[in-house]
Amino acid sequence: MGSVKDLQIIKKPTSTQMGVGKFIFSDRYSVFDWGEMPDLIEGKGAALCLMGAYCFEHLEKKGIKTHYRGLVDADGKTVKFSQLKQPSNTMEVSLVNVYKPKTRVVGSKIIHDYGMYTSALKSCLIPLEIIYRNGLPEGSSIFRRLEQGKMTIQDLSLDHYPKPGEQLSKPIFDVSTKLEETDRYVTWAEAQKMAGLTDTELSNVKAALLVADQTITDVASKARLKNEDGKIELAFDEKRELMLVDVLGTLDECRFTYEGVHVSKEVARQFYKKTAWYTEVEAAKKEAEAKCIPDWKALVKTPAPKLDPALKVIIKNMYMAAANEMTGQGIFKVPELKDVISNYKKYAKEQT
Repeated sequence: MGSVKDLQIIKKPTSTQMGVGKFIFSDRYSVFDWGEMPDLIEGKGAALCLMGAYCFEHLEKKGIKTHYRGLVDADGKTVKFSQLKQPSNTMEVSLVNVYKPKTRVVGSKIIHDYGMYTSALKSCLIPLEIIYRNGLPEGSSIFRRLEQGKMTIQDLSLDHYPKPGEQLSKPIFDVSTKLEETDRYVTWAEAQKMAGLTDTELSNVKAALLVADQTITDVASKARLKNEDGKIELAFDEKRELMLVDVLGTLDECRFTYEGVHVSKEVARQFYKKTAWYTEVEAAKKEAEAKCIPDWKALVKTPAPKLDPALKVIIKNMYMAAANEMTGQGIFKVPELKDVISNYKKYAKEQT
């Protein structure tokens, strides 16, 4: 299915009915839209699965519809989080259709045709990533976009240029494409047109994002984590009712911090930003955009390197410790999150 999780289809969706499937969360990881990286992070898949399930169940208690059907236990039964006796990396979900936009080059531009998305389409993924930002930690894409002139402080409703680590007085909602070769930030007006959303549906998308943001913030606070930013994905069911899909509230979908220290996939991103491979990736993306080359990855000749073994152990423990403390269950036998963070600080100091 993707670079991080696999999909087992039990019943295929149709144009009028949802299907049934299982997400199998792997220990693979991905950064910078590259896809599968060359090593594995043990325990990551099960940690993501349990964090996501826990957040889905909390959202459903608030009346938010999701595609979550339950966790699959060791006996193959679909159960709720409270019924699980040992870690699981498998989640049962309702499935919808995914319609990828048609891509073509017109003149000097790559055009993505979203013509199949209309207000009559049902049982389908909305082709957008919906993003909330409660803060602007180091590594936030906001700073790069400001530097490149792709957005202004007025777009952020700020009266000053922000600094890394700044907290926002109210969340900023952002949106990007989901089904293109590289995620592309768009305006809300562009997003509405692309996805074929009515004004009411667009308002409902933003309302769902606000509830998801608050729910994730509450769950993360159990682990003393600050919910800096994150993303959700949405779909329409067979009645064209909005529902949350994929997974949310995890260290891959969100950027959490613990007393200013990153506790998310950002830890791996920061490691790779110091490599020659990352420099080449960024150059390839720029060249592909300038020359209208759809597959920017083909321009990268340097192989993606593995994580430093010592850092990989820290990241492994970070995922599992965060899952333990966010859910309030000691499912994984790893050090407490505060001790993992302490080890990471020592590691980072040694690298400077």
